Amino acid sequence: MNTNVVGKNEIDIQELIKRVEKMKQSGTADLSTEEDLSIAIMNLISLEEHFFFTAAKTGKPDYFDLLGRTRAIRKKLLAKLLDKNEGETWCIGKHLLATTMRLMEVGTKLWSDNRRSEAEAVFGQAEETYALFWAVRLKVVDAAAFKTMAAAEQPWTLKDIVNKLVDCCDE
Repeated sequence: MNTNVVGKNEIDIQELIKRVEKMKQSGTADLSTEEDLSIAIMNLISLEEHFFFTAAKTGKPDYFDLLGRTRAIRKKLLAKLLDKNEGETWCIGKHLLATTMRLMEVGTKLWSDNRRSEAEAVFGQAEETYALFWAVRLKVVDAAAFKTMAAAEQPWTLKDIVNKLVDCCDE
């Protein structure tokens, strides 16, 4: 059995792959489309931030209206990926996507400043937080265990799972 330890939970990767394949065949999961949707949600979160800062910097409250409209769209789309009723998975997912987007932007800036090793480290963190989002989305680990796992600094092995399950080029 091919297992990895995440926190106190053992994950049988082959069993997880079978479960996701069943979801794909039954039509309950289109992970390629869901990956695209997650990227769109990241951009909406980023837009919310930009509307806030633009309103604050310009003193023009119309930008808060745009923020609200953008937030409403983001909420509808996020609901397609995450349940709102399971603990704090909704907020965890939202913050993981927001973190992923910001880390991607920081890594891109570092890369363009020719700070390649720093950029690669930040890109790795972006990939890790994105993998955590998919762990929540696919219910690979109990979201309530995240605080315990983070505090214990357990090694995350979700990256390999996500790479096997979520492939935007597999249509």
